[in-house]
Amino acid sequence: MVLAAAMLVSTAHPALARDILVSDQGQYRAAVKRAAPGDTIVLADGEWRDFQIDFTAVGAPGRRIVLTAQTKGKVLLTGQSNLRIGGSHLLVSGLVFRNGSSPTSAVISFRRDSKTIASNARVTEIVIDGFSKADRRAEDIWVALYGTDNRVDHSHFEGKTNAGVTLAVIRPKGQGEANRHRIDHNYFGPRPPLGSNGGETIRIGTSEESLSDSLTIVEHNIFDRTSGEVEIVSVKAGGNILRENLVLEAQGAFVLRHGNGNLVERNVFLGRGVADTGGVRVINRDQIVRDNYFEGLAGTSFKSAISVMNGVPNSVINRYHQVANARIAGNSIIDSARITLAAGADAERSAAPVDSRFERNLIVGAKGHNPFRAEGDITGIALAGNVQAAVAHPLPGIEQREVKLERAANGLLYPTDAALASVGAPRDLKPVARAEVGAGWYRGDAPEPAFGAGTTRSLAAGASLAEAVADSRPGDTLALATGVYDIAAPLTIQRRLTIAGAHDAKPLLRVASNLARVAAGGGLRLENLAIDASAAAGEGALVAVEGGVAPNYRIAFDGVSVRGPGKGRLDGIAMAPGTFADDVTLTNSEFAEMGVVVLGTGEQEPKGWYPMERLTIAGSRFERVGMVADLLRRGNDESTFGPWLAMTRSSVIDSGAGGVSLRIAGAQHSDIAQNSFAGSGGILVIHSVGAPQTRIASNVFAATPAPRIEELVWKGPPRGLIEGNLVEGQP
Repeated sequence: MVLAAAMLVSTAHPALARDILVSDQGQYRAAVKRAAPGDTIVLADGEWRDFQIDFTAVGAPGRRIVLTAQTKGKVLLTGQSNLRIGGSHLLVSGLVFRNGSSPTSAVISFRRDSKTIASNARVTEIVIDGFSKADRRAEDIWVALYGTDNRVDHSHFEGKTNAGVTLAVIRPKGQGEANRHRIDHNYFGPRPPLGSNGGETIRIGTSEESLSDSLTIVEHNIFDRTSGEVEIVSVKAGGNILRENLVLEAQGAFVLRHGNGNLVERNVFLGRGVADTGGVRVINRDQIVRDNYFEGLAGTSFKSAISVMNGVPNSVINRYHQVANARIAGNSIIDSARITLAAGADAERSAAPVDSRFERNLIVGAKGHNPFRAEGDITGIALAGNVQAAVAHPLPGIEQREVKLERAANGLLYPTDAALASVGAPRDLKPVARAEVGAGWYRGDAPEPAFGAGTTRSLAAGASLAEAVADSRPGDTLALATGVYDIAAPLTIQRRLTIAGAHDAKPLLRVASNLARVAAGGGLRLENLAIDASAAAGEGALVAVEGGVAPNYRIAFDGVSVRGPGKGRLDGIAMAPGTFADDVTLTNSEFAEMGVVVLGTGEQEPKGWYPMERLTIAGSRFERVGMVADLLRRGNDESTFGPWLAMTRSSVIDSGAGGVSLRIAGAQHSDIAQNSFAGSGGILVIHSVGAPQTRIASNVFAATPAPRIEELVWKGPPRGLIEGNLVEGQP
């Protein structure tokens, strides 16, 4: 009726703009076919499931055609939904994408198809929250910007867990014209590590057209824990501006990866000591990095507060072009781990920076720490007018002096000495406030409850653990009394759950096959339990993570003893391909008569996928197991943070399949210290990518081979620190 009435009004008064309320997909399609400049199509409040919106129309300057929600935030696009925008002078606002994923390669695309591109179109106050494909390897882009003169602003993007860029400026091969897009006042919320390349928050262009200018502006956005991979913003075109953004605890950096003549200015980076938080990485010609503020950044190498890379001589388009005529000026680098010059210098990347300047920067290290590292020749970088709080062994061209800092009204640190007013970041910086960005009417859900944050429910011996698990809520704890609990079939874990025994006794879980399978939304912590799987039939894993589980789950064993049926029959924790754990933790636990306790070799693709960000083993005992852990990251891409392995104060006895009791392949960080190995296979660490940090120290190896490090790509001697170990029969 509303649609029909609106059509009558249009016939009588063709110049009048119309508001057309539509309540189903058929009404929408009819409305968009008839839309004229100035019209507004209004989606009725409610859930629109499996709605693939084709918004193709032609408005006029000053008379856009609008697609909006009846009430902002109350139109929910769910299931297999997406939006394609084609035409010109269009505006979309007020929609929320949740509880589903796009059936195509983009959630919002600024083109209907390759022939119908959007120009002068705007997307504002849009929410995409957790609208991710279940298999993290399935790639899509949340916002794909094609065409020219488009804008994305005041929108909220959070929780992307599958492969693909959150927002990408697409510049197809052979179409190197300027785009002139504007990306502003958006909230880019937490994006957890992807565990592979392809997890950027913003990417501008690709290498094919990188030598032409995009002229895209990225300004006044917040990047809050956007840690998908090492490139938060990946610039692969020229003439772009990144300015006045706020970056909070985000692992990675703004990377001038390809393209020339880009400007990075007046941004504020606050790492707060979070590992791998970085600032700006410089590659290519004529880049300007000025008037930025960096504080508390813990990243090193490519993730340094400022990193100026070495290039590849006569580089092909998709490698590393030499840095030339870079200007890095008026920045403050405070309490940050590293400033790296000639980063990545090696036999291939041998073209040092030239004709570049590093000037009027303020550097204040933590506790007298000197953050500067030169990994190659830096004579092509002129250092002038810089001031550094006094350190040992300073670089030439950096003035050393006492620097006292004080927080200003803007929350940033500045020298108290008026003579230093012209050095470092300007005092009129104004970090973007949360209220200025995103959709003001939307805030995401509260974070998933931590283990133990919910209700504790006591369970008597002999009670049905399966029923209790099914009735639990996120964050709950099932407290088991002393006694025996028989597990006839695997428990299905669909939420974050703790199963714990009383501190004065260990309840016994008697397992007939497998203990648990972690399904979508699940996470499992076991505390103070004995698990008897000695009679388990068949093979498999004590805890199996199913394919299709949403990434970034957690598994923890603390004070747990497990006895399996023998080395080759039952593994401990096994992850299906396509899943990803934030962390797996084994502390103060014992494992015997099992296969591989942590089996992380399911990802076999060469792109660099791996199954977990962190594996922590501490104070635990492994006896007659196939391996303590078998962790694999294939490929040689440098765009990830992990895996991280820490194994300390643990013992390994009579273990090791094929002469290896611990195999770590492709990890970025391995710390194996103060452990004992007796009558077991050795440690094998395989380096495949980047600049891995490996330390094997203060371990005892009795009737066990000495640890080995192998290099798959690096041509020099094996890297890593092996020291203070005692190997039987050796000094």
